[in-house]
Amino acid sequence: MPEPNPKPEVHGHRGCRGLLPENTIPGFLKAAELGVDWLELDVVIGADGQVIVSHEPWMSHSICTDTEGNTITEEDERSFNLYRMTAAEIRAFDCGGLEHPGFPDQQQRRAHKPTLREVVEAVDEAALLGGGNPGFNIEIKSDPAFYGTFQPGPAEFARLVLASIDSLGITERCIIQSFDPAALMAAHTLEPDLPYALLVQNTDGLEANLGRIDFQPAIYSPRFGLVDALLRSALRERGIQLLVWTVNEPADIKRMLGLGVDGIISDYPDRVIAAIETR
Repeated sequence: MPEPNPKPEVHGHRGCRGLLPENTIPGFLKAAELGVDWLELDVVIGADGQVIVSHEPWMSHSICTDTEGNTITEEDERSFNLYRMTAAEIRAFDCGGLEHPGFPDQQQRRAHKPTLREVVEAVDEAALLGGGNPGFNIEIKSDPAFYGTFQPGPAEFARLVLASIDSLGITERCIIQSFDPAALMAAHTLEPDLPYALLVQNTDGLEANLGRIDFQPAIYSPRFGLVDALLRSALRERGIQLLVWTVNEPADIKRMLGLGVDGIISDYPDRVIAAIETR
């Protein structure tokens, strides 16, 4: 059994999705206030090239209403294509007021899908008032099935995200993660010194997944159910950190801490922080 990590890092998933609407400024501010080390967030690209914080490249029917406050059907949601909408148009939709079926304790409040700039500026302003000063774990939500329709190709996607990071002056406070090997490799070519995380949800194994990219990532980030002591040891031998997602239940949090993971992504970062403090 690997030795426990004395201080695993806590990543607030989409802010703190169990407590406040996902990928919204209120959620990020709450996660920062709780004391997370990193804010995990997803980014897509708008029609004007702006980096938009959103899990889907469309208005999800489960969390968003249209500009008139009407519900969006699952059948229609992809017609609200963020890649064909400017940041100003995206701002007119509410994505925080609906009750979330998966998170009954989440407190609803009206909120729009923000730009990455809005998030960073809000978090940094709050930090000046003692609100916590986390880093940003930025997921490039790239999917080969969406190239050219819901997103730019991976090279352009990576360029836009890295340009935004650079202009915001947060290069030293970022992790770039993605499930798409092409997006990671494109970003690594442009900025080889950033820490990159390979997201994994398949059962192909460590060697197969690492073989999909042409560099060694700083971080391997699998779904937590795929993690065991053998994987932890194999990654430690390679000098790769292990960051697991999305760990919400106390028993699972305890097991991940026991395995000695380097970081935990959770919808309930408060639970992870409490578990670490009471070990």
